[in-house]
Amino acid sequence: MSRPRREPSGTSIPEFFRTFAKHIADFVGSPWAFAGAVALVLVWAATGRYFHYSDTWQLVINTGTTIVTFLMVFLMQNTQNRDAKAIHLKLDELLRGVKNARTGLVHLEDLSESELADLAKEFEDLQRARRSNRRLAQPVSSPGGDD
Repeated sequence: MSRPRREPSGTSIPEFFRTFAKHIADFVGSPWAFAGAVALVLVWAATGRYFHYSDTWQLVINTGTTIVTFLMVFLMQNTQNRDAKAIHLKLDELLRGVKNARTGLVHLEDLSESELADLAKEFEDLQRARRSNRRLAQPVSSPGGDD
C-alpha cells in the first residue's frame, strides 16, 4: 500500500507550529529535559540564601513556571490533537478493510454524548450476551463427577 503524499514543507504558520510543537514535545519528554528542570530548581533553591529568600527570589520561580506551563498547554494540545487524528484515521482504515465491520462506527468522535452512551450500552449488551452464550455452551458436570 502506498503512503499518502505529503506536501512539500512550506513556511506557513501552521506547518511551522506543527514542526516546532513536535520538536519541543520530543525534547520536553526526554530525560535530559527532566534533568535540566531538576538542576534549574536546585540552582534556584541554592541561591535562596544569597538573595535572603526574598519575595523577588520566590517570584522568579513562580513566574517562570507559570509562563512555561501556560505555553506548554498549547504545544501539548497541538501534539495530542495530531496524534488523536492520526489514530482515528488508522482505525477508520482498519474498519473499512475488515469484512463485516460496521463502517458506521468510522466517525464516532462526531457523535453527541447521548449517542455515544447509547452505543456503549449496545456494546455492553453484546458482551453480556456473548458471556451468557459461552456459559450455556460449556458442558455442565454432575456433582458426583459421573454423567
